[in-house]
Amino acid sequence: MSRILVCYKWTLDEQDIKINADDQSLDTSRAKYTISEYDKNAIEEATRLLEAQGANVDVLTFGNSKVKQSLKDVLSRGPEQAFYVADDSAESADAYVTANVLAGVIRKQAPYDLIICGEGSADAYNQQIAPRLGALLDIPALTYVSNLEMDGTTLRATRKLADCTEVASVSGPAVISVLPEINKPRIPSLKQVLGAAKKPATEIKLADLDLTDSDLEVKTKRIEVKGFVMSRKNKIFNDSDQAKNVDQFISSLASEGLV
Repeated sequence: MSRILVCYKWTLDEQDIKINADDQSLDTSRAKYTISEYDKNAIEEATRLLEAQGANVDVLTFGNSKVKQSLKDVLSRGPEQAFYVADDSAESADAYVTANVLAGVIRKQAPYDLIICGEGSADAYNQQIAPRLGALLDIPALTYVSNLEMDGTTLRATRKLADCTEVASVSGPAVISVLPEINKPRIPSLKQVLGAAKKPATEIKLADLDLTDSDLEVKTKRIEVKGFVMSRKNKIFNDSDQAKNVDQFISSLASEGLV
């Protein structure tokens, strides 16, 4: 039986975030938390492997003091047990710190045959966690996976690259990041939601991970986040001669360096 771990992030729901018109700052006062959309694909893929092969699936997250609220949702999606590190330092943690914390937890658990991450998180979307975990745990890392097959501890992954696809095989343990197109996450049934409350969830203290101060020192600091505003020039070409309109349109694009 394969042992699979899914790393996920508990983030603010972007649908609840508003942009203040005066300065484009983000208003998160009414935003609720949710599992990162990309991580739902990772959870779904692990659950499919569980159903197809009888794998053992755990989930792991590092978040602020509210992260415990994610457990019922994530466990209703198929995984059998959860591990979580709840510490408010997660609010300012970058990919370097987050990967160190996750790797610290993984080292304390029994070895996993496969570790699955989403392509990136819905907030920062830095796409660094999977390759960083591979480096920290000294195991292969396969990113941008659009299709995955698992036979025992042998993985066959289709990777979607910029202008081509690549099929790679590796003998586990390994860590992968999956693209959203790999599957469509299911909506948990009422029975699954109720059953999630009976599944084990273990809190792991940050102080128990044998990490140094350097391991927890962020390398990238977020100074400010603002909403994106598209500014249109609204140029209108309305000459009666359509050929002239086309010429003016092309000339305008050329002057902006767009053609």
